[in-house]
Amino acid sequence: MARHGGGRGWYGKVIGAALGVMMLATGASVWTAQAGDVDEPSPEATAPAGPGNDTEPVSATIAHASENGKRGVNITIDDGPDPKWTPHMLDLLRQYDVKATFCMVGTQAEAHPDIVKKVVAAGHRLCDHSVSHNTAMDKDSQAYQSRQILDAERMITKASGGVRPMYYRAPGGAFTPYSRNLAASRGMRPLGWNVDTKDFERPGTEAIVATVERELPNGPTLLFHDAGGDRTQTVEALRRILPRLKQQGYSFGFPVR
Repeated sequence: MARHGGGRGWYGKVIGAALGVMMLATGASVWTAQAGDVDEPSPEATAPAGPGNDTEPVSATIAHASENGKRGVNITIDDGPDPKWTPHMLDLLRQYDVKATFCMVGTQAEAHPDIVKKVVAAGHRLCDHSVSHNTAMDKDSQAYQSRQILDAERMITKASGGVRPMYYRAPGGAFTPYSRNLAASRGMRPLGWNVDTKDFERPGTEAIVATVERELPNGPTLLFHDAGGDRTQTVEALRRILPRLKQQGYSFGFPVR
């Protein structure tokens, strides 16, 4: 999810009160911090994420390009899984034979493991979107960032039945050099976006479609949401966008790793 007015995201507002007292006291912004300066995370956070997946390091630069090349489009869907809206997304993606990358919040994955498994079974990829969706986590300590990233990785992997996330997207784009390097060391490529559809703000289906058509020349990675409220407009916008882009000669794939 893109930043909307700064501060904590909608999950952060719910969970932040519980986590904040313990975690937020641990430090200031780490935009210039070096990876070697990290505080030691909890043993739980550093435990192996899950069976059947290696953790070969990947590039720590933020990915935007598509594995499908210049005419590739990456559909990325943030903040779920959601018991109502994620199944709608899966049905629509199946209808148009499109694969997507689902950037999941750890608490949501933990609450809905059946949906996580359906996402994986349909051939989509998983992305770590932190534990509590704190869009100001770049201003917190390295220890806090570590827990948010590694605990979410563990939660998503457990919910999926052992399939690890392949990407890490910071809530609101709140990356730091430390968080990027930590995620990359775990085999999760930092993932950005080129087109913020603003669907989170529910601007109307036509507005979402128009944003994609106007901004797609800026790059292939499109940002949508399957949680955080009524996503009817998102579903309807995708229903128009997917066949239209296919007719224009685009193919749908995954971000580079």
